Amino acid sequence: MSGMRMSMGLRPELKQTQTLAPRMIQSMEILQLPMLALQERIEQELTENPLLEQTEVEPIVADDDSDQRSPNDNRSEDERELVVNDNSDNKDDFERLENITPELPNTFDEPFRRSSNQMQDDADRRHDLMANAQSRPESLNDYLLHQLAELDIDDDAERIAERIISTLDARTGGYLQTPLADLLTSDHSAADYEVAERALQIVQSLEPTGIAARSLSECLLMQLRPEFEHYEEMEVLISRHLEDLAANRLPQIQKATGYSIELIQTVRDELQVLNPKPGSQFLETHVPSVTPDIILEQDEEGNYQIRLDDDRVPSLNVSDYYRRRLQDPSCSPEEREFIKRKVNSAQWLIEAIQQRRSTLTRVAEAIVAHQKRFFDEGPEAIEPLKMQQIAEKVGVHVTTVSRAVNDKWMQTPRGIIPLDRLFVGGTQTDDGEDVAWVTIRLKLQELIDNEDKGEPLSDDSLVKKLAEQGMTVARRTVTKYRKRMGIPSSRQRKDWSLTKK
Repeated sequence: MSGMRMSMGLRPELKQTQTLAPRMIQSMEILQLPMLALQERIEQELTENPLLEQTEVEPIVADDDSDQRSPNDNRSEDERELVVNDNSDNKDDFERLENITPELPNTFDEPFRRSSNQMQDDADRRHDLMANAQSRPESLNDYLLHQLAELDIDDDAERIAERIISTLDARTGGYLQTPLADLLTSDHSAADYEVAERALQIVQSLEPTGIAARSLSECLLMQLRPEFEHYEEMEVLISRHLEDLAANRLPQIQKATGYSIELIQTVRDELQVLNPKPGSQFLETHVPSVTPDIILEQDEEGNYQIRLDDDRVPSLNVSDYYRRRLQDPSCSPEEREFIKRKVNSAQWLIEAIQQRRSTLTRVAEAIVAHQKRFFDEGPEAIEPLKMQQIAEKVGVHVTTVSRAVNDKWMQTPRGIIPLDRLFVGGTQTDDGEDVAWVTIRLKLQELIDNEDKGEPLSDDSLVKKLAEQGMTVARRTVTKYRKRMGIPSSRQRKDWSLTKK
């Protein structure tokens, strides 16, 4: 009997977990989606849920007191506030979310016969997606194989050349990183190796120049041309002094070659026309289209106004036909259960999109209010800001803020900016004023730009210069940011032609 009481006591808790989990998860997923991904998600739901319909209405302008919601399906207020109650603090929801099993039932797995009009609409949407898809660029391997096919070479050399090409990777610049012997059988002969060397020479003769090199020096030497003004000096520096050149050890090169510092610097500048990674131009870099979710505009009085750029998000509703079908006596229990689940799924999606609109608007407004000086004056005026500050101001969990700003962009008078870039760490000046790390990096860049290149500032000197301006920063921090900014060390920045003799 006690076991039975225990079972009965647990049942309401289990039921609540299964009811809350899908709503929580869908609400958070929809909130995190950027504009293009949200449009794709809606297209998918329209395809999979026959009860979800798209209506042509005027765009909805989001505000906090908007009550444009789906008809209530007799769910309790505790269930509903997980998605649509903008005034509730959802910290408890996230604590429950951590304990929810990821193995949730799939609500879109039942077959359903669609009308011819619906199927045609789906086909039109798929056609539009295919028409807008970018064509796949030609790969490095395909480009080389096409050139190889045009050459008149023997079969053995062609076969090894194809193997060499197959190992080249645009991500590493198109270098040959596999030893030639590894491309042959374990019992290969000296003659086989000679064929492999000839095949390598053939591949290295293809475009882009410098492809299939086995080292940086070989790659650069392959690109030299006798018509270069300092051809011989370039060959010497590449063959014997590449490391010294990279480390800016010009006096050592001067001592070894007898070249003047001025000549070495001239040759170094001419070497910049060579490409150290010739295969990288074939990288299939998919730069996603940046579609801003938020528009920031300034009115005539100089005040900033937020609006969501979600006109492309279709307005959705639940099919009235199937709502009426539920009241039809001929509706079987199986069909009734199917319709109820699909109605719930459709309503969850609609409410999650409405919640996304409201949450994103409130979070963006709070961020803009905090970073007003940044939008007025520029990057040097950005303020330190943590997500927890915005979470407290808006009255939501910090995870909600994180999801709201993730992969979201805002169109502003200063260009299109990712929302999460407006969250920055910082430190304090000697006067106790907060200073963002962005400001310190800008000041660091300014100091280096204006330094004496004959005696560039060391990291210790940069720390002292910043301290003179009231910014107390550790040396390791200066070194870290200098490297992140791609600024060489003081020794590498030194212009030896300015050194006092």
